Amino acid sequence: MQQSWNMILAAFSGNRSWKFGMVILLMLVNWGIEASKWQFLVRSIQRVSFPTAYRAVLTGQAFALNTLNGVGSSAGRAVFLEEGNRLRGIVLSAVGSMGQIIVTFLIGLLSLIYLRYHILDATHHVEGLSAFWIDGLIWIITIGIMGFILMYFRLSWLIKLLEKIPFIARHKFFVQNLEDFHWKELTRILLLSFGRYVVFVAQYVVLLEVFEVNMNWLDAVSMICVMFLVLSMVPTFAMAELGFRGKLSIQLFGLLSSNTVGIVATSAGIWIINLIIPAIAGSLFILGIRLFRNK
Repeated sequence: MQQSWNMILAAFSGNRSWKFGMVILLMLVNWGIEASKWQFLVRSIQRVSFPTAYRAVLTGQAFALNTLNGVGSSAGRAVFLEEGNRLRGIVLSAVGSMGQIIVTFLIGLLSLIYLRYHILDATHHVEGLSAFWIDGLIWIITIGIMGFILMYFRLSWLIKLLEKIPFIARHKFFVQNLEDFHWKELTRILLLSFGRYVVFVAQYVVLLEVFEVNMNWLDAVSMICVMFLVLSMVPTFAMAELGFRGKLSIQLFGLLSSNTVGIVATSAGIWIINLIIPAIAGSLFILGIRLFRNK
């Protein structure tokens, strides 16, 4: 136990401390990319400066912390839009979420295939999940992601179809901006989502090195991507997610490393840096908005 504690302390004060600082810097880059994406998404209804967009995505993270799979994020961001644009802003934010889901599931699917055929064998297996079930999951995700990509690049067709529903037809004003997205714009959103995904993976790889969870880098990346896939599929609240993250990390990374303490420390570190710290910053922005309105 003392050796494990010394290893964690060394991450903050030893020769690897600069890598920990790099993870913090990548967190800022991550939210900067997300701010650029949101700024691009809402430009059709309101011009938003980059600093305002950055505050908006952090505020959204504060809202997302206590909602299922972070669905409250869009509502938090909408606070920074003019009152008449807020509901439309929430709808437009959904396009950005769709782009992130496509990237997460597509790369996660490729990583799951890599895990199935290059890592799992007679001695390496995921507890409670046989090769048969993994094969079934691969096929289900493949079919689902193909349909989702088609729906994503045919948003105008999808909206026209949905407008046949009386309730949506009565509120057409809130969704009509979705029909204006060109495939070039949708591709740009995907690229920004991919950039953010790369930052997530890089953070995890660096922290694995910091806490001495040693394994082949390709194996590590595939495990990280599979974990992101599972986290996207399982409904969880961010505040209650840490335990599930830790258990999932041990199941996956434990296939190739016996450093359980380092695996859990990496998972907890990512959770704190990418979710908790931004949510705290966003909460301060919410407090600032309330004080300003009260005055």
